[in-house]
Amino acid sequence: MANLPVNKTAHPFDKSRFEALLNRRFFYAPAFEIYGGVAGLYDYGPPGSSLQSNIIAEWRKHFIVEEHMLEVDTTIMTPAPVFETSGHVARFADWMVKDLKTGDVLRADHLVKNVLEARLAGDKEARGIAAQPVKEDDKKKKKKDKAKPTAVKLSDEQVVEYETILAQLDNYSGPELGELCKKYNIRNPDTDNEVSDPVQFNLMFASSIGPTGQHPGFLRPETAQGHFLNFSRLLEFNNGRVPFASAQIGRSFRNEISPRAGLLRVREFTMAEIEHYVDPEDKKHERFAEVRDVELDLLDRHTQVAGSTQVTRMKIGDAVDKGIVANETLGYFLARIHQFLIKIGINPSRLRFRQHMGNEMAHYATDCWDAELHNSYGWTECVGCADRAAYDLTVHMAKTGHPLVVRQALKEPIITEKLVAEFNKKSFGKTFGKDSAAIQTIIGGMDEAQLTRLQGELAQGSTTITSSDGREFKLTPDLLTIEKKTFKQSIREFTPNVIEPSFGLGRILYVLLEHSFWSREQDVERGVLSLPAVVAPTKVLIVPLSAKTEFEPLVREVSSKLRKAGIFSRVDDSNTSIGKRYARNDELGTPYGLTLDFASVQKRTMTLRERDTTGQLIGEIDEVIGIVTELVDGTIDWAEACRRLPAYDGVQAVE
Repeated sequence: MANLPVNKTAHPFDKSRFEALLNRRFFYAPAFEIYGGVAGLYDYGPPGSSLQSNIIAEWRKHFIVEEHMLEVDTTIMTPAPVFETSGHVARFADWMVKDLKTGDVLRADHLVKNVLEARLAGDKEARGIAAQPVKEDDKKKKKKDKAKPTAVKLSDEQVVEYETILAQLDNYSGPELGELCKKYNIRNPDTDNEVSDPVQFNLMFASSIGPTGQHPGFLRPETAQGHFLNFSRLLEFNNGRVPFASAQIGRSFRNEISPRAGLLRVREFTMAEIEHYVDPEDKKHERFAEVRDVELDLLDRHTQVAGSTQVTRMKIGDAVDKGIVANETLGYFLARIHQFLIKIGINPSRLRFRQHMGNEMAHYATDCWDAELHNSYGWTECVGCADRAAYDLTVHMAKTGHPLVVRQALKEPIITEKLVAEFNKKSFGKTFGKDSAAIQTIIGGMDEAQLTRLQGELAQGSTTITSSDGREFKLTPDLLTIEKKTFKQSIREFTPNVIEPSFGLGRILYVLLEHSFWSREQDVERGVLSLPAVVAPTKVLIVPLSAKTEFEPLVREVSSKLRKAGIFSRVDDSNTSIGKRYARNDELGTPYGLTLDFASVQKRTMTLRERDTTGQLIGEIDEVIGIVTELVDGTIDWAEACRRLPAYDGVQAVE
């Protein structure tokens, strides 16, 4: 009874019912709602805030603690020269089009995607393939740029063409998106008006620093630059050794062209980013063997360019060995990202890693993979993992002159011999005057073969060199000598490469809620969020059967013991029926419930309820608290709890 299987797919996912639950329970809501709201800005309510905090706590444990990362917290407001140097001012942009009649602004790639997907959906409906039209509540019907399917049959060639375009949509440039709009007559689906050619729109929020505005600045669109600018200090903190990683969790801002899709496309959001610094000549990872056999669903760039979205299931070790994933460190983080997402409750069958194609690759990256999560809006990028090479450190070093390099003592010094030119400065200056520096530059730029030739000619009495403007200069052994010298190199200096996993926490939170939502088989109105205990906002609900004063000491005792065990619990002593109290907390994702009844007062027993199965066990109060502590900590599962405690049959004898 206590461990019966649960059918979570008895009812199809109902988005309107799901969104009603999130709204009713205040997981999140549009910001400034009573003022009419602003698109792309959301406030989190109590359960949403707790859920995000728990995801962050698990992220910190999974990455910062387990990988010994160096955590930083850098400023949001950033002077303009930083983003000019990094390339954000020139390149951090999306392509937008305008409705030629209304002036409405639409993101070009989203417009093409929505219209072509709607046409494919209409084709399926016309062929009788679609199960049923998608339900849309009135709110959804008001949303712009979301094309509605119309039952029109396409030719087989058109279907293949549209699917090929969608498979490689991220690879199109702005002008190419404009050509697609013209070729396929793609219009604003909200008005059926033609749209303009795409133009670039920079996504950063501009600001100014200081009372007179003399220092232009931006709100950061990512947290990464704060890591790079502090590289020297981080390296010193790490005793001058690489590899090491810095990590940061914080707010970022992007002035999205047309934000919609709830938390999936917003203008202010929380990111968690890692910058892992590695020797460019050795991108192995010392712990790669631990994850070699982790299997991932990979969608590589060649498959996409060929017009397909078929994933290949592969061990990450094989993907690195075959060169599909660029190096061990990048592969290691893909596996760790996968493990983290599964641990917090993402459905593994709705998770894939998609490799960036040539045109969409960031200007600095040598390889990049996105962890994409499937949800009601399609496949959404929630984590990016890029090999940024040495781009950022190199450009900031060039701009500021500050050496963002690693100086590494060599185990075995490198001893080399090479020819060196030495000038008799006194007589050289007298002989050549203002041409001295130019002649020295010419000789300084010679390679070993040229210096060998010069040395031989000087041994014969003299040599001649020619300047770039054709003038000849005669050199003799009293002016210049060339000799072989021995050099000993004990230090190697290099700019490290950076592997960067970057997490959009709001997107992960939203998709996790979708993946966790289902309705009871016997009652579709009873929604449940099957959030794992590790991230659930409340871990345990305490339910006293009665509001009588004799229950108060027990409620205080159980609350106190859970608190001391580090378990967040809530008491629901409302006068609603116990069934309704549990149903209310099933909607909040609370995994366990403890019921105190009249037998608890007399016999010090307590029942333990599991959210998904609704199965109940019974035991002595301290024993149950011990079991629930292990359940929340993840050291045992519900099946083990059922082995340790007897099932509750619904009746307790009271004297």
